[in-house]
Amino acid sequence: MARRLEPLTLANLDELPVPCRSCVFWELDPVAARQASRTGDTHLEKEAWLSQLLLDWGTAGVVLYVDDAPAGFALYAPAAYLPRIQAFPTAPPSPDAVVLATGRILPRYLGMGLGKVLIQAVAKDVLKRGFRAVEAFGDSQWHGPACVWPTDFLQAVGFGVVREHPRNPRLRLDLRSVITWRSEMEAAVERLMGAIRPEPARPAPAAVRDTLTRKPSS
Repeated sequence: MARRLEPLTLANLDELPVPCRSCVFWELDPVAARQASRTGDTHLEKEAWLSQLLLDWGTAGVVLYVDDAPAGFALYAPAAYLPRIQAFPTAPPSPDAVVLATGRILPRYLGMGLGKVLIQAVAKDVLKRGFRAVEAFGDSQWHGPACVWPTDFLQAVGFGVVREHPRNPRLRLDLRSVITWRSEMEAAVERLMGAIRPEPARPAPAAVRDTLTRKPSS
């Protein structure tokens, strides 16, 4: 099973799951989102939002493929590009964090650890950009695919609650801990390699060397 990750762009936007490719839950404020839904312009609004964000900030999402078929995605951005944030009771996010807005793993690929792969890809990209954390708003009453991540999932992949709420807590993944995990993993690999590395051969005792090197009598 071959897996690969690609940045989310206008070229692969239509490969997102059908409800997500034209959803503007995060991209517009609630009033503008309702208006776009009434006029049928949500797909165009999504494209315009992504195009502007790519120009201003760069990559804003990642698409995961399994054997060349889209299997899931994650969308993330600075808070200023996600107007819906203001509607959450646990807003605003911390200024040193990028917001993990939404994402999904398609049903046929659930239970394969791909959600963690997506979060790791997001964390790696955000860390390279100089941010200290990824934050997300969870849904503690999650019952099925939606625009907000299940709180349980976020906690399972390393996020911790920084502001409690019965429905939508705000959670944070400190990227310094990600660095620590990576360092610890590399150290563990070094220890393992040291444990299995063959010891250098010890020099033979002098008596044995003399026996081996003594020339035979003529």
